[in-house]
Amino acid sequence: MKHDHELEVGDNVEVRAAGKNTQLGVRHLEILYSDNDLVVINKPAGLLSVASANENKQHALAILRKQLSHAKNSVALWPVHRLDRDTSGVLMFATSREMRDAVNEGWSGAEKTYLAVVEGSPKPSQGRIDQPLRMDPEKYQMIVGPHSEAKNAVTHFKTLRTVKELTLLEVKLETGRQHQIRVHMAWLGHSVIGDPRYGTDGPRMGLHALSLSITRPNTGKRLTFEAPAPVEFLDLLR
Repeated sequence: MKHDHELEVGDNVEVRAAGKNTQLGVRHLEILYSDNDLVVINKPAGLLSVASANENKQHALAILRKQLSHAKNSVALWPVHRLDRDTSGVLMFATSREMRDAVNEGWSGAEKTYLAVVEGSPKPSQGRIDQPLRMDPEKYQMIVGPHSEAKNAVTHFKTLRTVKELTLLEVKLETGRQHQIRVHMAWLGHSVIGDPRYGTDGPRMGLHALSLSITRPNTGKRLTFEAPAPVEFLDLLR
């Protein structure tokens, strides 16, 4: 419906409320690193990485493009990867399709480290989860277990701290499947807090992309980007 559409008696109007963590007022993003080829930001929780079917204006790509553009000169950006809406942390964009493709070619060598706040205390305190994942398109939910359409997924976790009934984990990914940490931890019996899809709801999701390391395609230099956990994430353990 357009903003100037006149309502008539009998019209049905659906009003969708923003999610609890939706970042409607974000106009400026923290840039962790930038050069002629790459831009790395610290994405806040509640903000989409790119446009979705329901939201095509308020997302990190659009905000960053506007932030970096000057006058009428629009900046071209391509997402190298994505973070879930309610996951905060390191998010990378390329300034050309060629650089995006080059980084993705070596993505298997990227090192991705997350912080996760989960329910309970995993035993043993560290381990490796090797369980294939596939998407259920009807429920928009990942399913664990062998299947002809499932893809391999490997997650490593290590306990950093336990506070009451919650545990802070360092999580490293060998693969980067959608919702991988969330569904693997739920499968283990220790759901990420604030995740109603695979666990229980909460003030915010207990997942933060702490660091990302890649090998720069045109130089072979190893680059590491880090985003300290925000206060509201650390508050989950208090």
